[in-house]
Amino acid sequence: MAMNAARFLLHRPELVSSLVRGDEKLIQLMTGSARTLPAGHVLIEANTEHEYVYRLRSGWACRNRAVPDGRDQFILIFLPGDLFAVKSLFLTRHPDRVQMLSEAIVERVHYLHLQEAYSHDVDVANRCMWQLIEEERRLHGWVFGLGQGSAEERLALLLMDLRGRLVLSGAIAENALTFEFPLTQVQVGEQLGITPVHTNRVIKSFRERGIAALRNGEVSIQNFAELRRIAEPLMDAYERTAAQYGLPGSGQT
Repeated sequence: MAMNAARFLLHRPELVSSLVRGDEKLIQLMTGSARTLPAGHVLIEANTEHEYVYRLRSGWACRNRAVPDGRDQFILIFLPGDLFAVKSLFLTRHPDRVQMLSEAIVERVHYLHLQEAYSHDVDVANRCMWQLIEEERRLHGWVFGLGQGSAEERLALLLMDLRGRLVLSGAIAENALTFEFPLTQVQVGEQLGITPVHTNRVIKSFRERGIAALRNGEVSIQNFAELRRIAEPLMDAYERTAAQYGLPGSGQT
């Protein structure tokens, strides 16, 4: 699936056509490589060499870091359409683990083939660079949220971010308020940086207040305006203006 040009808003308008072409060329480079991976499958072990760059066609994946005493922190969540493991282009070892959060279909290209395309095709180079810049944007927002946001604000931002990105990728309809959510409560806590007990309390509060319900691998947003109000202090300039993060069907941002 080629990406909608709206995915590239916030970046320089003169680059949009190149980014869309680069996305199409990457799809061609990965044609015939699709494979299905089960939930929980570790695609890349931390601190190991890896030779491939991937594209997520369906399902969810994450980059996370764990330490021997059992602590685990989610770093990024990947959704359909995302490139991931782009580090393979530049690094001999991946510092963190990449694993599937749900059953997923992934495509891949060997880093040497991608390096060749990257060196000779500005569209491919722009698309790869955009993915790294987009990941940086998400990470900056999440670092701010971890340092300055409340647990409620972080959960609201997580749900807003995931829904907005799923809409942009075409995985769900523009007016959808219910979507797949394969994370367990423990994994939500690992993303939010809070304990399982605290996670349970915040999720329960959202459900009881009629804001959003997380159950049976699904999120149902019941009061979008309130969810956005809670998340808004942590939203960046892109999220505050993109239509996909506004009230569904209202055109408001």
